Amino acid sequence: MSRKLLAVFAHPDDESFICGGTLAKYASEGVDITLVSATRGEMGRRMGNPPYVTRETMPIVRERELREACEALGINRLIFFDIRDKTVEFIDSELLIARIASLIDEIRPDVVLTFHETLGGHPDHCAIGQATTIAHERTKERSGAELFFITFSDKLANAERFGYTYPNPIVRVDISKHHKAKLAAFRAHRCQTEIDPWVWAPDRQALSRFNKYEYFIAGNKKSPPHPGEDLFPPSKR
Repeated sequence: MSRKLLAVFAHPDDESFICGGTLAKYASEGVDITLVSATRGEMGRRMGNPPYVTRETMPIVRERELREACEALGINRLIFFDIRDKTVEFIDSELLIARIASLIDEIRPDVVLTFHETLGGHPDHCAIGQATTIAHERTKERSGAELFFITFSDKLANAERFGYTYPNPIVRVDISKHHKAKLAAFRAHRCQTEIDPWVWAPDRQALSRFNKYEYFIAGNKKSPPHPGEDLFPPSKR
């Protein structure tokens, strides 16, 4: 039976910019990955460089770019919730939780990735993270999925130095063999990355910007029972 991963994020590019290396790694190992983007990122402030995207064309462009990024990363299935960008926190939370819970029941993932409800930064991130966390809690007895929160950088390599005292275990995933796929996904999100010269530098220079690891916070204090460098339990490796 193939391993399954469900990633529930807020915007196109969350998957690439934050944990693209991890998604590419597991996809290369045959993991069946489903990605949810709650919005189409239509309120994004970057419009290309020079600007070529309008507010009207933004959702179309960003959907196309996300599909290209999914192809680069090896993501099997993409689902949009079609929530308006920057409004995730304002929609009916019970309906959103139920929708995510239904997906968990349908897919039966081994691993669920999302944002932490307070450490996510952007309000949309926190709102989709909170809904996913509750949905996971409601379905975990029948799904058996493990929940992990994505993090933005390598600061968790020295968590206490940066004031991190969250008690849950931290798992790091070695993405060093998947930098090319991550860079391809960055470049797929063209309208969002053209303003960043390093993304479009020669490959060797651009690839050097990526860290060896991406870091994840386990969803509860007792999980995972397999601390280290893999999101999947030993029985699923």
